[in-house]
Amino acid sequence: MKSLELRYGMNPHQTPAAVRCKDGELPFEVLNGSPGFINLLDALNAWQLVRELKEATGLPAAASFKHVSPAGAAVAVPLTPELARAYFVEGMDLSDVAVAYVRARGADRVSSYGDLAAVSDVVDVSLANVLRMEVSDGIIAPGYEPEALEILKQKKKGRFLVLKMDPDYEPPTLESRQVFGIELEQRRNDCRITADLFNNIVTENKDMPEEAKRDLLVATLTLKYTQSNSVCFAYGGQVIGNGAGQQSRVHCVRLAAGKADMWFLRQHPAVLELPFKDGLSRSMINNAIDGFLSDDLTDIELEYWLDSFTKPPQRLTREQKREWLAKNATGVSMSSDAYFPFRDSIDRAAQSGVKYVVEPGGSIRDDVVIEAANAYGMVMAFSGLRLFHH
Repeated sequence: MKSLELRYGMNPHQTPAAVRCKDGELPFEVLNGSPGFINLLDALNAWQLVRELKEATGLPAAASFKHVSPAGAAVAVPLTPELARAYFVEGMDLSDVAVAYVRARGADRVSSYGDLAAVSDVVDVSLANVLRMEVSDGIIAPGYEPEALEILKQKKKGRFLVLKMDPDYEPPTLESRQVFGIELEQRRNDCRITADLFNNIVTENKDMPEEAKRDLLVATLTLKYTQSNSVCFAYGGQVIGNGAGQQSRVHCVRLAAGKADMWFLRQHPAVLELPFKDGLSRSMINNAIDGFLSDDLTDIELEYWLDSFTKPPQRLTREQKREWLAKNATGVSMSSDAYFPFRDSIDRAAQSGVKYVVEPGGSIRDDVVIEAANAYGMVMAFSGLRLFHH
């Protein structure tokens, strides 16, 4: 098939809409559902991310995409008991590809609501059963076990989007797009992200363990397919905070750091033991947890989320949160898609446990940024590679 008509474009009033391949057949097959314009933007970006992430790490990879940016991405690193509880998969027998997706979705469970999932490997029954429980719009993968496909076809009353991607497809070197009737053309961003990017360590501390390199690969590849400006935090083989689409670099860091703090706090014993009412959906529970942990809710918002519990729980104080984060939020990796122009990004990152940093370098204040990293004992590498994505 060389073309496919879509329901509509970015919005329902943007019709007609279609997807076409100029040379040859479309590299994907629709096995179920009907793709929309944004579905395909998410799917094709997400597929590139998981394919390259597996190539870079050798591990099954997954991504959870929303509005053409990853809410999360991860590789198959075994879950801790606390994470299994926080991700609502305690007691489940999970395959490696299922673990990768559970981690990717767990990066930001509120933002992953209604995601487009992508995995680097064949979808098995284990992953299909995870997806069956979550609010998700579709998935792209290189293949599906027959039983897994049947499970997915039942989701969303048969409307769940299932795309099978040709794993051998390689796009042309040049890509183009139209904006306001004007065509722009450029070389596709085909740079390879490998651990060699982290060799130019510019700080006094040069001790970068393999786990940190793995996490920096996860963060950096995530940035390659995140709307810029963007900064990404990773830990344990997964994204824990993605600060996307901000005009200011430090705002990217604040957004990513805030999400990372929330990720660590979701594993606090007080959160794992919250007394939820029976019958609440996973989505309601996720939002209620964020409400429970937030410090800036209005009284009306707080009252709304406290109604999710059988009895009003004792909320964590700011001091309790700081103590938990100081103890647990350590050894975090951070990648930036462009250089840090000021030290403020490093100061904020340090508050959320960042130890390992990669950025392109090239700012007139590189020396100030390096000085800040040295003050915190960080390990910082200059990659020399900018990764803007628009």
